Amino acid sequence: MADAIAPSLARAARSSEAKHASAPRLNTELDNAHSSWLIDDGMDRERLLDMDRIVAPVRQRSFLVMAAALLACGPWLGWWTLLPLAVAGVVFKLADNVVERVSHPEYLLFAALAGSELMIEVSVALTGGPNSPAMAWFAIPIVTLSARFPARGVLLGTAVTFALMVAVAFGVDTHAVLAHPPLLVMPLALTAAVGILSTALMQSDVRHRSEAVIDQLTGMLNRHSLADRTVELAHQSERTGQSVGLIVGDLDHFKQVNDEHGHATGDAVLQDVAYMLRKQLRAFDLAYRIGGEEFLVLLPGADLTQTAAMAERLRKGVAADTVGGGLRVTMSFGVSASEAGGAFDYKSVCAEADAALYEAKRKGRNEVCGG
Repeated sequence: MADAIAPSLARAARSSEAKHASAPRLNTELDNAHSSWLIDDGMDRERLLDMDRIVAPVRQRSFLVMAAALLACGPWLGWWTLLPLAVAGVVFKLADNVVERVSHPEYLLFAALAGSELMIEVSVALTGGPNSPAMAWFAIPIVTLSARFPARGVLLGTAVTFALMVAVAFGVDTHAVLAHPPLLVMPLALTAAVGILSTALMQSDVRHRSEAVIDQLTGMLNRHSLADRTVELAHQSERTGQSVGLIVGDLDHFKQVNDEHGHATGDAVLQDVAYMLRKQLRAFDLAYRIGGEEFLVLLPGADLTQTAAMAERLRKGVAADTVGGGLRVTMSFGVSASEAGGAFDYKSVCAEADAALYEAKRKGRNEVCGG
């Protein structure tokens, strides 16, 4: 085993330098693999989904407030104004049901938000265009833009909203806008101001949240983030009936790496292994560093067979390449999965995966066990 983790002293001596030289390149490759125009990397996508879980119940309450306002104004505006709001609610409900299962949820969420702005445009058009009291409602979806997307997503969403506002104002009553420009200028200014303020507040919140839930060495989510996510998965699996797979992985003989080559090399190994794990996963799979050399992966929608297949893929991926400036390491994995049709019980599923991991170690390491 010493041969497997002990290459030449010259390469080991360069490991600390290699860590700093290779990690940015590896992270860039991974970010490109999981990125899209709206999202920079897989970590941003997880933050987007996490924030959407928080926003969803609040958004429902905001829809109720808007519905109450339309009901109160029904005698003046007409009861049919409730229809566009109901359509927007249905659009978001459909998006919520599938957003966790698509590879690029950012596009789905952006489309749902654009759809809600379109429904507001319909309401404004039917209630007086630039003279409509609902013109100010265009600013409401903008509040949640910065909670999900980076700056370019906020800019795109704001630009789409501006285009809809200008179109409905001039399309319904051009004369009113030209005769009294504040009818359009003031709602546009309100929308822009909401976007600016909410973005500043959200950037501060994201920075503090990232420090709390991101492992600073590997860039993976940490144990604190895991606790929040397992609660969400339990509710989701209870609602959808889908199983949830869980993989626990542990580096073999990692103490020997630290003892023989130093902790700088050990850190480089952990960074490179984290990269190798993440690049094998799907966009909506979740990887965590939960201990020194121990990692955990959650696979929403995966049964035991699929989970074991993914663990084998991870095992081969780690064993196939060198890490930490030239070392070769292996990992052992334990797998388990919740039953389809029932709620995901993290404690019991994790305990089964832990027991399977110990079995993989007992069998000689570099194994996948579970069942």
